[in-house]
Amino acid sequence: MARATVCLTVDFDAVSPWLHAGEFGDSPVQRSRGRFGAEVGAPRPGDLFDRLDVPATWFVPGHTIDSFPEPCERVVDAGHEIGHHGWSHTPPGEYESREAERADVARGIESIESLTGSPPAGYRSPSWDFSPYTVSILREFGFEYSSSGMAREFEPYELTDEHAPVDEPYEVGEPVGITEVPVSWQRDDYPALAFSGNRAFADEAAVFDHWRRQFDWMYEQYEGTRSGEGGVYVLTLHPQVSGRSPRPSMLRELIEHMAAKPGVEFATVGEVV
Repeated sequence: MARATVCLTVDFDAVSPWLHAGEFGDSPVQRSRGRFGAEVGAPRPGDLFDRLDVPATWFVPGHTIDSFPEPCERVVDAGHEIGHHGWSHTPPGEYESREAERADVARGIESIESLTGSPPAGYRSPSWDFSPYTVSILREFGFEYSSSGMAREFEPYELTDEHAPVDEPYEVGEPVGITEVPVSWQRDDYPALAFSGNRAFADEAAVFDHWRRQFDWMYEQYEGTRSGEGGVYVLTLHPQVSGRSPRPSMLRELIEHMAAKPGVEFATVGEVV
């Protein structure tokens, strides 16, 4: 039984989010950040995972698969899990209708099937956003898990329907048969390390030290999930962010620190579920 499980996850967005990013997004210069992620950034964590022999889950928009097939094929050839991340990387809350959101999810499934030969088991919503229709769409397509929510810190939980009117008490609904493997903005490279609009990046060493301290806290204090397993630590990386120097070396040091602890295993999100 693992004392702690680490899920290294990669949101391989490439150009897709810059196509509808508003004032600071839709320009050739911003899109070049996505090209860097696809052509330079993605191989760096990929090579690192191979050298350290650790699995990862790559959440890949269909737009990335269709636009940059070769780096996506390398991820599959390395044996990593491919998860759904929309086709267009549109946050679900921005769709005009359920039909529009459903069509994008269906198109993303088609792209993944063309890459891997099978539909994805897991879904991560772009920008960690759900619409009123997202849960029902995930159920319709038979997804086994989501990795988008934050109702727990280091413990997978059951995704539920919910009743959330603005003028009545909030009600947690019934489980829908989908496991949520929680994420955190505190364990995501983008808010801290990517320039966005008027926000500059934080001190790189401090960010990686914070991730290490979060892992150490979970390892020492977390009492385990309902199943008796240890905590599940999900780290979210973006090739256009963590693929830039010297961050791959700092990521290697973090992974080696985790791996040195007794009873730690690395797993894909699908394996955890």
